[in-house]
Amino acid sequence: MRVQMRWRRLVRNGLTIVLALSVFGCAHYPFNQPLAQVDPNSGYRGRLWKDENKSHEIFLFLAFSGGGTRAAAFSYGLLESLRDTEVTLDDKKIRLLDQVDAISGVSGGSFTAAYYGLFGERIFEDFESKFLKKNIQGALMAQMFLNPYNWVRLQSSTFDRSDLAAEYYDKHIFEGKTFGDIAAHKGPMILVNATDMVTGIRMAFIQDAFDVLCSDVSKFPVSRAVAASSAVPILLTPITLKNYAGTCGFTLPPKIQEILDEQETGKRAYAYVNNIRPYFDADKTRNIHLVDGGVSDNLGLRAVLDRMYLYGDFWTALKHLKSEKTRKVVFILVNAETEIKPDINLFDKIPGFSAMLASYSSIAITRYNFETVMLLRESFERWTKEVQEGRCGGEKISTEPGGCGDIKFYLIEVKFDALKDEKEREYYKSLPTSFKLSDEEVDKLRQKAGEILRSSPEFQELMRDLK
Repeated sequence: MRVQMRWRRLVRNGLTIVLALSVFGCAHYPFNQPLAQVDPNSGYRGRLWKDENKSHEIFLFLAFSGGGTRAAAFSYGLLESLRDTEVTLDDKKIRLLDQVDAISGVSGGSFTAAYYGLFGERIFEDFESKFLKKNIQGALMAQMFLNPYNWVRLQSSTFDRSDLAAEYYDKHIFEGKTFGDIAAHKGPMILVNATDMVTGIRMAFIQDAFDVLCSDVSKFPVSRAVAASSAVPILLTPITLKNYAGTCGFTLPPKIQEILDEQETGKRAYAYVNNIRPYFDADKTRNIHLVDGGVSDNLGLRAVLDRMYLYGDFWTALKHLKSEKTRKVVFILVNAETEIKPDINLFDKIPGFSAMLASYSSIAITRYNFETVMLLRESFERWTKEVQEGRCGGEKISTEPGGCGDIKFYLIEVKFDALKDEKEREYYKSLPTSFKLSDEEVDKLRQKAGEILRSSPEFQELMRDLK
């Protein structure tokens, strides 16, 4: 009797698995939604974002780097510090946090950016318990390896590890919200950045980028964007976008068409625009497969530099963003990069595969980070002249407060290299880039972000200028 019951149970379980395979072998993939008609005056666009309640004196842009929970906690500490910093603008005392116009996030930093964009001040109430001090890595592993239901789903050719991660983020962190919900919240513009694994270019989840694909980003789940931004190659899988190009009346903006027509192949602008050319033909590029944003830009600063290629100059950019009255343009970069320990050179043993992989990714990211920061700094002088010439016209350029030439750029870096104590630097740089840290490590990162910000000479200069 017992043997018969066991056989029945085995047969029943076997039939259940076969049925599940037949159902989920063709699992529905949650593709991005098509856009019926492009409307440049609506949608999730930066130029439609200006909050008239904010001071026109300052344009404040935050960039949160990649680096797992370490980067998320470090950037969270920066938000806490800005919340606690008051300045006087337009004869009113306000918090610097309330002046943030946009936040660009990559990988781990995109979690903090997206959560703040969706829920605002609530981030200071529950983000720790929902993400920072939760073993997200363990939860994802459990979903993948301990849930038989997901074993079956992962057999599908159209559903994989990052899709499972996105479902977890959607349910337990972002509450099913979309980019339309970020827009409705009316906080800062949030740029979540991923990388096209074929072209290597940065893809931001904004309507200007989705226009090319004839897709509506306002309906796209924030969870899937963040999953794409943090889809570390090999460990996680790409998030795929469907290309509907040619179905919504999209035409190239005059500036982009001009760049393509000139065909000046030696210019950065042409290289950038030419890279997105394949997206214009949906028959040749039916899908765009996105991986970790850190592959193309681990700092989130390229979101600014890339847009400058399309605007042509910074004065045009300010006019596009309805920020012509801006006197101070502030970039605060939260950089949680790691470094390879030099003691590897003390051993005669040939480094193993894991050490080689870590070294390769760290070297590539660190060097590219340096080039990105230097390129931004070197652009300030040119951008200053562009704004002054554009705003002053043929008049004499006056740099006095309130004058037509009154414009200043700041780059404030919040990074572990600012720590003077070598052991302290090594401690923070050696923290893992996984989605699991101890509560103590999270609290230390939060506190250290504020300390580094306040001790920054550039930040102190900004505070003096605002007075």
